[in-house]
Amino acid sequence: MGSTILATGHYAPARRVGNAEIEARLGLEDGWILRRTGISERRYAAADEALSDMAVKAGEMALSRVGFDRARIGLVVLATSTPDHLLPPSAPLVAHRLGLSRAGGIDMAGACGGFLHALTYADGFARLHRKPVLVIAANILSRRTNPSERASVILFADAAGAVLVAPDERTTSGIRGIDLATDGASYDLIQIPAGGSRRPFSAVADPAETLMQIRDGRAVFQKAVEMMTETSQRALDNAGIGLGDLRYCIPHQANARIIGAVQKKLGLADAQLLSSVAEYGNSSAATIPFTLSLRAAEANLRSGDKLLFCAAGAGLTGGAIVYEL
Repeated sequence: MGSTILATGHYAPARRVGNAEIEARLGLEDGWILRRTGISERRYAAADEALSDMAVKAGEMALSRVGFDRARIGLVVLATSTPDHLLPPSAPLVAHRLGLSRAGGIDMAGACGGFLHALTYADGFARLHRKPVLVIAANILSRRTNPSERASVILFADAAGAVLVAPDERTTSGIRGIDLATDGASYDLIQIPAGGSRRPFSAVADPAETLMQIRDGRAVFQKAVEMMTETSQRALDNAGIGLGDLRYCIPHQANARIIGAVQKKLGLADAQLLSSVAEYGNSSAATIPFTLSLRAAEANLRSGDKLLFCAAGAGLTGGAIVYEL
């Protein structure tokens, strides 16, 4: 028994935020952001739009593409760092709004690597319990970035992506190779300092401490490239395949420099790479399923195609998965 991705879905808010708007606010020269990140614009959620609203839209697209019997779905996994509330989790609300009356629901906080962990969970659940799983990764990072902190505000964006994972009789389909990783020694390179049990909201004097901070961009770059490259190679080895067997690689859309460095180190051809970072920026866990869904039609994906997903993010946490459709 294997698993397969039956359908994908994606959603990006309507509001486009171009580089010129951010460069003017931060006093940067024209073209500065594009040269350093490869990002030309990003999407921001509307004022009345919550994380669950975006997740529902991506999930609805995936479900409607196959006309699936929603009563069959056993689980909803929502990978996010920006839930509607700290309590309760957002997945039960998303499941309810999608009409998934017989599904369990759980939020999974894995930062930029969250989709990899959610897909791992979904693959195992679908194989073992023979029930479909709806995986949604979504973030509203425009509300977690400090408008005056250059390192984060030039990168982060809002989006949602979804995959419907179902059991499959083919034993070779689903996750063929996997390597997940952590580097807790780099725990504080990217963080929101306050708002958790270590420093509760009641102890916060500076509101900026409840927003994202990137402490050392150079170290983040080096460690992210290393983690994504090394785990990708191990996942390929675990799957018993080489780069030539891959149809596509969809890396986490951190920024164009990180994607390019991973591509070069792995030796991936341009034609094997799917990306959305230039037009949509970095929406953390959402970037891989969002890009997969956004580019699916032009990529002409087929049963048996082997895909490589890889990511690294705050924690540090990340890894790589070789998935056969």
